[in-house]
Amino acid sequence: MWKPERGSKKTLYEQIADHLEQKISYGEYPPGSLLPSERKLAEQLGVNRSTVILAFSELRALGIIESRTGSGTRVSRTKWGATPKHTPNWSRYAEGGSFLPNLPFMRKIREALTQNPSLIDFASGELSADLAPINEITSLMKENNYTSYLGYDNPQGYIPLRQALVSYLDQYRHIKTTESSILITSGSQQSLYLITQCLLSPGDAVAIEDPSYCYSLPMFQSAGLRLFRLPVDEHGVNPEDIRSLYKKHRIKMVFVNPNYQNPTGTVFSVERRKQLLDISSELALPIVEDDPFGLIAYEGEPPLPLKSMDTVGSTIYIGSLSKKAASGLRIGWMVAPNSIVERLADARQQMDFGLSIIPQQVASQFLKSTYFEPHLERLRIQLHYKRDLLIEALQKELPDLISFTVPQGGLHLWCKLVPEVHDSKLLEESIRRGVVFVPGSVYGSDSGYVRFTYARAKADQIGPGIKKFAEALRELIRE
Repeated sequence: MWKPERGSKKTLYEQIADHLEQKISYGEYPPGSLLPSERKLAEQLGVNRSTVILAFSELRALGIIESRTGSGTRVSRTKWGATPKHTPNWSRYAEGGSFLPNLPFMRKIREALTQNPSLIDFASGELSADLAPINEITSLMKENNYTSYLGYDNPQGYIPLRQALVSYLDQYRHIKTTESSILITSGSQQSLYLITQCLLSPGDAVAIEDPSYCYSLPMFQSAGLRLFRLPVDEHGVNPEDIRSLYKKHRIKMVFVNPNYQNPTGTVFSVERRKQLLDISSELALPIVEDDPFGLIAYEGEPPLPLKSMDTVGSTIYIGSLSKKAASGLRIGWMVAPNSIVERLADARQQMDFGLSIIPQQVASQFLKSTYFEPHLERLRIQLHYKRDLLIEALQKELPDLISFTVPQGGLHLWCKLVPEVHDSKLLEESIRRGVVFVPGSVYGSDSGYVRFTYARAKADQIGPGIKKFAEALRELIRE
């Protein structure tokens, strides 16, 4: 027979009340049935009568039971009283649905950063506060009126922002387009989400780079897509691999990040870009080009996007302000044929009726202002400096245990560990020592790779952070 646990965190009377409520809900005590007397139940459960009195009082307060002098205590006959209040099984709901949660490694990293904000962060692909144009944005907000209209905006996005992007894309990315071919989104991930949900169907095959940031996004699997990998070498993907995948699997779309690729930092060679566009045109195969880092070139002219070379309209181009200004503005854009823009604008309107008008107004003014170019140049200089600090620290702390190719732009350093260590153990030991990074397996690579992002950590944290990582790595090697 069930009895309450005396060592439990719950009081005895609470345990008894919960137990009786459960038996009532299971129908073991139907509505109107008589419960054991307080004295008898106390004897059965081995507790004082006063404990049972408290438990009955709790159930009466919930309307589950009712007591009458001379008639004892019975289960309430009313439907409300006979049906106790229950909390839904939210854990079961949380595990359900078609939209998958983030990968366990990513959840672990975010949980660690939430619980311990003092961790040195080599994981987040976000600009640190000192890299964001805070003073410039503040000045623009003082100089302009952003509260003249606060209603729903055009489904494709704020028209002046799209007009500003027409000029921006022409000047900085050599992309010729019109405002009707631009959709404003909340960032690159929303652009990718709209594409996977609205332009593709469950079971469709798509090609992604290997390793690839796309591999870390469960949205592809949530959409029921079949992912096929395109190995990335020092020149990017091999376009002939795309032809092979098309023949074998009839892939419907290709996703690439040609400029300072995430996570490898690779720049797609000009020759291969031309080959990719030729194959795409031959097969009538759409290309989705994600270009968040293209302007962050440390020396010389930034590499141009595929879209600037596309003469037949095979490419959907995705960009954002997250890696150029501030992720908190939540401004991204997509350049695509007008029919695609209208389709995705309709879908996005069903989701949120459009983006907030104020960030769009700020972004529009910032792109047109005299602040933008100086900010971009300062950003390049500071990220270049942080990259060099990271490389210097790695060469000092792990000269024989790590190898990498120095990126010429972007935010990431892709490293191969010489010893084979367990990704999970290395991450756990690093977190314990005060530093966090992203294991390479998150992006689809084999164990033994890591991605260090140097945009988030402060300059004076980079050396100490790599020292902590080196200590964690050596600890695992000794085991």
